[in-house]
Amino acid sequence: MKKPALFSACILFSIFLFAQKNKNKDPNLPPFGQVEKTDLEMKQCDFDDKAEAMVMLDDGQMEWIDGRGVVLTRRVRIKILNDKGLDWANVHLSYKSERNAQEITSLDAQTYNLDVGGNIAVTKVDKKLIYDKKINKKYSEKVFTFPEVKVGSIVEYKFKHIGVGMMDWHFQKSIPVAYSHFVIDFPNELEVNVTPYVNRSFDQKKDEQSTRTVRTYSMSKVPAFRDEPFIINKDFYMDRLETKVVAFNYSNGRRENFAVSWVEVIKFLMEDEDFGFQLKKNIPRTADLDASLKSVTDPYQKMKIIYKYVQTNMQWNEYYGIWASDGVKAAWKDKKGTTGEINLILVNLLKDADLIAHPVLVSTRQNGVVNTGDPGTQIDPGFRQFDKVMAYVEIGKNVYVLDATEKDLPPDLIPPDVAGTEGLVIEKIDTYDWGWRTLWKDELAAKSFTQVVGAIDQSGNMSGEATITSVDYARLNRLPVAKKGKDKYIEQYVTSSNAGMKVDDVTFENVDTDTLPLIQKIKFNEPLTSSGDYKYFSINILSGLEKNPFVADNRYSDVFFGYNQNYMIVGTFTLPDGYEVETLPKNLRMIMPDTSISISRTSQVSGNVLMARLALEFKKPVYPASEYPEMHEFYKQLFEVLNEQFVIRKKKAQP
Repeated sequence: MKKPALFSACILFSIFLFAQKNKNKDPNLPPFGQVEKTDLEMKQCDFDDKAEAMVMLDDGQMEWIDGRGVVLTRRVRIKILNDKGLDWANVHLSYKSERNAQEITSLDAQTYNLDVGGNIAVTKVDKKLIYDKKINKKYSEKVFTFPEVKVGSIVEYKFKHIGVGMMDWHFQKSIPVAYSHFVIDFPNELEVNVTPYVNRSFDQKKDEQSTRTVRTYSMSKVPAFRDEPFIINKDFYMDRLETKVVAFNYSNGRRENFAVSWVEVIKFLMEDEDFGFQLKKNIPRTADLDASLKSVTDPYQKMKIIYKYVQTNMQWNEYYGIWASDGVKAAWKDKKGTTGEINLILVNLLKDADLIAHPVLVSTRQNGVVNTGDPGTQIDPGFRQFDKVMAYVEIGKNVYVLDATEKDLPPDLIPPDVAGTEGLVIEKIDTYDWGWRTLWKDELAAKSFTQVVGAIDQSGNMSGEATITSVDYARLNRLPVAKKGKDKYIEQYVTSSNAGMKVDDVTFENVDTDTLPLIQKIKFNEPLTSSGDYKYFSINILSGLEKNPFVADNRYSDVFFGYNQNYMIVGTFTLPDGYEVETLPKNLRMIMPDTSISISRTSQVSGNVLMARLALEFKKPVYPASEYPEMHEFYKQLFEVLNEQFVIRKKKAQP
């Protein structure tokens, strides 16, 4: 079946347009292959001294060419500054290979080094070592590795991406960029809108010619955008330009909003052979699944059985996407498939069991923030914003979002990589069951209860046992590490944040029962900090809250926890004979000005036993960057409370 074109208007433009070589070359850009000895001798980036590598130049020109559509000509030059930067010598250039929709051509790449005599040595990438790797039925990538790369090398490559479509330009990357240069060269018939999302200044100029308009944008000395804790997607916050075609200017008028609407996107998907048609396939029934469902009438139990069956019997091949490119029947037979194939199988089986189930398109945190507005003026179809499809099930007033590629995910939890985001439910237009849904449940949270029972001896050593009960998202976060075994668990959750603590034993309960909390019991011993007759310790032990993640004074991205959180720490500590508590920290309750975060602490002493309790609650999953100054200051106080030391000392001799 030939797929319907979503924006065929672009093809029609070619009869009016012609290509023109851009003559506005930037004199600041050295030619390909021309490098300076001083650049090879450079040891670090002069405006970002923590960088492992630096983009010396990133030069792109996006232009409309008659007969080829939108073509991107790009050149990238990178300096390797230390061993961590060597990964930048491995290049993957993705393109849509289905029906030869796109291609990457004119690829040239080479490495520059200084030889023993101090001369510049050039090593070309052998074209025989550049290969095409198929990602799935729709997409492939050009893959190559630069030869002779070491610390101090410069690598450079250039290529043409034909049929790339409208694209955004990122000035900023995860490593610093010395110079970023972007040119948009389109015929005057196509009206292009460029929206900057930037935190720093950039240069721009516009050259209106008789038949074409050339716009040039550049930015210099762009610092690296390093991962900030609890960020939904770093690309969304990087300095960038977003481009889209907003109108076509005819000789006798102007046409706007010629791109597709969401209704058209949904219609297209329902008629697509790799999506909507797959929902009509008859999945071969299996005797064991039929037997499990035979006497079940409760819709929720039906859903659980089918969901668990697909989770258990289907293996994810680690390819994302919304499509069942090889078909749901083939994937079902092979017991292996993409996220699209596995979750469309799930929707099929749920529908077959007379449950109200639909596919829902989602964008995971790693993919980025989806634009829920009507595409209207977007030339790029809306479905390309999504990287996963899941099952959206309605039972009474309850809603469930299921992803069968996640083996440990229970049906009651919204998948954490999409919790708090918007999903697009796909269904026939005339049913009115389609549309945007917020993937969120107020009652779900990461819930953690830590109980510590410790005994302190005369030498100042504490031994005891911590029992950590992890519920809902807290369980889901810790379960994969627990399944890897005690050593991995201790490394991640004990020694990384509790220096000096030794673990005698770790045991886990309810690892294979997703309806029960994950219980972790840790037997430990730890030397206390001592000074003369005084010994110090914190009750904040093994809670996962030992270190403040928000120490930076400034932040560019929103804080995205993804769900609410509840923590409780209860400690009971037996003091050694002859010791007493110096002064109990005050009982207190501290609340953020908007009441979204609160912490309370109480403590008391009975005989030689100290009892203390800490409770911490987060009522919001997202905090905008504009609120970060208040949050940053509150977190300072919060962790002062969490880590405040209890002091014990030897009792003074009675006169």
